[in-house]
Amino acid sequence: MKLPILTTEGKDSGDKVELADSIFGIEPNETAIYEDVRRYMANQRQGTSNTKERGQVRGGGRKAYRQKGTGQARRGSIRSPLLKGGGTVFGPSPRDHSFKISKKTKRLARKSAWSAKAADEAITIVDDFSFEEPKTRKVADILKSLDIEEQKVLILTADTDKVLYKSVRNIPNVELLEANKPTTYQILDADVILIQESAVEVLQGSIESAEEAVA
Repeated sequence: MKLPILTTEGKDSGDKVELADSIFGIEPNETAIYEDVRRYMANQRQGTSNTKERGQVRGGGRKAYRQKGTGQARRGSIRSPLLKGGGTVFGPSPRDHSFKISKKTKRLARKSAWSAKAADEAITIVDDFSFEEPKTRKVADILKSLDIEEQKVLILTADTDKVLYKSVRNIPNVELLEANKPTTYQILDADVILIQESAVEVLQGSIESAEEAVA
């Protein structure tokens, strides 16, 4: 698969970049995508919700009132779940919601996500761009020239670019990552993925090297 390389003005530079069919041209595996996205979302949960059970509520050591003669139920403790301020039955308690899936499934999910985005024509290759100092306006102009300023954009670079990061961080719905970092969720969550030309090799190399390490 070949995609044209666009300039930062949104024009065709005349060059093309080759994308590996093993990454961008496979049949997306929805099961693998589901498992990896579910894992990612679960890992984001803090798991700090907490309620007190009957034995943890303060008070209730003394019988609330005498056994007979009041006309009320023979209540022994104010900590009963039936009462206001009493304990909670089967309430949430702090726990770790995260879980793991196999590396093979994770790689398949990521390749499936890339292939799905390629099939949707949601991947744009652009000439490398960087600035000497943070300039949010310049990034906004680039997005406007590419006609994607109203969409959720994921920008991928070959390596860490702190100046570009500072230029991007104040723009809503725009995220900047190194090419080997995006998760399956982040790939699918973006409307458009803007990949700098030099980042293509890094992206494909990170996936291929991970497969070779296991093979």
